[in-house]
Amino acid sequence: MRKSLFMVMLLAVVMIISACGGNDAASGSGGGSGDSKPKTLRILTGGTGGTYYPLGGSFGDIISDSTDYKATVQSSGASVENMQTLKSGDAEIAFSQTDIATYALSGESMFKDNKIDNVLGLGTLYNETVQLITTDKSGIKSVEDLKGKKVSVGAIGSGAYLNATQVLEVHGLTVDDIQAQNLSFDESTEGIQGGSIDAAFVTAGTPTAAVETLSAQNKVVVVPLEADKVKELIEKYPFYSEDVVPSGTYKIGEDVNTVAVKAMLVVQDELDEDLVYDITKSIFENTDKIAHAKGKLIKAETALEGIGDLKLHPGAEKYFKEKGVLK
Repeated sequence: MRKSLFMVMLLAVVMIISACGGNDAASGSGGGSGDSKPKTLRILTGGTGGTYYPLGGSFGDIISDSTDYKATVQSSGASVENMQTLKSGDAEIAFSQTDIATYALSGESMFKDNKIDNVLGLGTLYNETVQLITTDKSGIKSVEDLKGKKVSVGAIGSGAYLNATQVLEVHGLTVDDIQAQNLSFDESTEGIQGGSIDAAFVTAGTPTAAVETLSAQNKVVVVPLEADKVKELIEKYPFYSEDVVPSGTYKIGEDVNTVAVKAMLVVQDELDEDLVYDITKSIFENTDKIAHAKGKLIKAETALEGIGDLKLHPGAEKYFKEKGVLK
């Protein structure tokens, strides 16, 4: 009887030790060195009315189908919030604007007292177009016309806020010159529809779902940026590039000049190198499975454009070297 009891107790101890060892292997740590392989990957996107969220859904499906890991998608306040969440360890992958990622990793602007030091790049995706949206009823035809108006400058924690302040700046305005509202893209277009605000800054890939919804019942106006202001903006903030909202988008009648930053994916630096290699490869070699129109613009050949001084995760670096994109 005593011998049987001893064997049962010994077996229980062995099982406990094995379980502890298994947990350590799953959670892991260590800068892409091969020991951090979570069973579920959490992808941070943005608001449901933007471009990040539906794209994130496609990426989640591709990763789940192409790797041994399940990817789940979470809506969020977008770039700034995403970088902060990655720092806290509450997600593994996130969308970000390249300008926001640059500020985060260098400890500048809104990250002056909260530098992010545990995030690396996976690759850039497509242009994030700065769109100043209103309707023909508002009478707003230029950025200067925003003075005194109720204008959404983006949700707190979003890159749109910073873009809005910089566009206002080169036009001699600040957020104090407008009645600034901190709204998501959905809330912004609903506010324009309902008349509670006059215009909204939306930084997202075009076409943006929330703006398309607005255009179904309203004549949408995308306010242009004049060539001299575009030049001034790019000279002061080099992460911007010239961009155009094409004719036909939101039923507009002609191309509208504006600027853009790049959308990119970033990951925690502790993720296993082989895992990030698999994630990178699965996304860039299955772009035909991306339902959103931006899928056509996502290519390995252009995935390092606009990345600047941001460091790549070793797993992503390995993939782009194999593709000949990185020497």
